[in-house]
Amino acid sequence: MLFLKPTSSYLASGNIQVPAGCSELHHEVELGVVIGATCRHVSESAAMEHVAGYALALDMTARDFQAKAKGHPWTMAKCFDTACPISAFVARERVADPARLRLRCLVNGETRQDGSTADMHFTVPVLLSYISRYMTLEPGDLVLTGTPAGVGPVRPGDRVEATMSDPAGEIASISVGVEQSS
Repeated sequence: MLFLKPTSSYLASGNIQVPAGCSELHHEVELGVVIGATCRHVSESAAMEHVAGYALALDMTARDFQAKAKGHPWTMAKCFDTACPISAFVARERVADPARLRLRCLVNGETRQDGSTADMHFTVPVLLSYISRYMTLEPGDLVLTGTPAGVGPVRPGDRVEATMSDPAGEIASISVGVEQSS
């Protein structure tokens, strides 16, 4: 399952805006892979040559919108403004192994997700090779890789914090509030 997020869904600062009509918004912490070189029909063995770096991301999902889609595209559920809070860019050299990162998500200080990229269904090279068979990835594109267990709801007034770390310590973080859009 692949879907796209427009850049208008990116949130570098500020608060997540719950879209009008949404009553069930969920958090999903994910590793983001930032493309550094045009990636088209690449092999798994060459895929990492196309990576500039990484970012930590929250893939916010309006579950009630998604449920209403019933097999249709998830555009409204995944692509609303502020649906993708992202951390600062992390250079590829800073991440020794993208398959050995800890991803955590806390809501109001309570741990909701705590997992490892080692448990991902597909590695970064597999994902990039597969995607590039069907669509060209360009420099600056961001590929989200999936989320660990523990996805759950957030509500206006909540604080969502996410971290990405390796054995040496924290690499990236996000801290955002949740508010009802006006």
